[in-house]
Amino acid sequence: MKALTWHGKRDVRVDTVPDPTITDPTDIIVRITSTGICGSDLHLYEVLGPYLDPGDILGHEPMGIVEEIGPEVTAVSVGDRVVVPFNVSCGTCWMCGQGLHSQCETTQVKDRGMGASLFGFSKLYGQVPGGQAEFLRVPFSNTLPVKVPHGPPDQRFVYLSDVLPTAWQSVTYADIPPGGSVTVLGLGPIGDMAARIALHQGASKVIGVDLVPERLARARGRGVHTIDLKEHGKDVGEEIRHLTDGRGSDAVVEAVGMEAHGASLAKAAQQFAGLLPDALGEKVMGRAGVDSMAAFNTAVDAVRRGGTISLIGVYGGAVDPVPMLTLFDKQIQLRMGQANVKRWVDDILPLLDDEDVLGVDGFATHTLPLEEGPQAYKTFQAKQDGMIKTVLTP
Repeated sequence: MKALTWHGKRDVRVDTVPDPTITDPTDIIVRITSTGICGSDLHLYEVLGPYLDPGDILGHEPMGIVEEIGPEVTAVSVGDRVVVPFNVSCGTCWMCGQGLHSQCETTQVKDRGMGASLFGFSKLYGQVPGGQAEFLRVPFSNTLPVKVPHGPPDQRFVYLSDVLPTAWQSVTYADIPPGGSVTVLGLGPIGDMAARIALHQGASKVIGVDLVPERLARARGRGVHTIDLKEHGKDVGEEIRHLTDGRGSDAVVEAVGMEAHGASLAKAAQQFAGLLPDALGEKVMGRAGVDSMAAFNTAVDAVRRGGTISLIGVYGGAVDPVPMLTLFDKQIQLRMGQANVKRWVDDILPLLDDEDVLGVDGFATHTLPLEEGPQAYKTFQAKQDGMIKTVLTP
């Protein structure tokens, strides 16, 4: 089959690789019809090389048609249309029972002290082959895949793999009071969708912060009050207080993470670790990794006293400096973590009808064949061509 594979920093290729096969009785093989490129894929493309091997298959936002089933699969049949959540979760362990599918005890990467395995990520998360490919082996298929109806276009449902539940969790964790305000830092796919969900759920004011003109314009078109980081710079917090009776917003969704703009020192440290041999690079990142804290510090500044920060942007640093004095003094509540996809699916599915209240049908800015994946990674990383969300079609 054809698959997008990692070969080094900023080096993603379309390779011919062996087809996946059923290895456990509850496995299925899915023929992928649509698969997204995620902002966290750029962490693999740019930063996390020490945790990858050449030939690793990328991607964790797939959907498609069931082509083959294992002998103990009862929940889906050949020909069914399914979305594959990015958490590789069993659905039956204690953690999954608590709705913490990203902490699945069956697939935790215990030798690295990490949570549940993820499709198409890295050694940190199990090195499971991903879904930017023509076919995908999916385990735990009586509990993991999300069965969706035939008929509507793929883009009605493909975001159930990641974007929708991740954004939904970020808003839920933000705990916006009824009729309250929320600031969304970063209007990439997750931040954009989080803003839409917050508005749908009744937030009185949703403020979006970014520096990419296309992202700002897109959010404004959905009713978000936007702030251009290029215009306001370090005064973003002051502008947010001006819009919220001088207090700051009730909640902040931090959807930037370690890709924060202007992180020259942190970027240099990450690049240095990436140049080291893999074993040494892993040790440096795992014990002395530093992220830019620009977005997080902006969140701390922008949230009102007694408010909540929901941190959904990915961080990878082991020794990040956190402003504990300010967090304590402002009595800020902080929630974070990898999205628990299956926990939120039942809440989201009813919204994916012809009314399309969240605008999923037109959410992708680019739909491209799998063969154009390497160029899509370059364009997305450079924030060019108005690319905000790309869906590949194998």
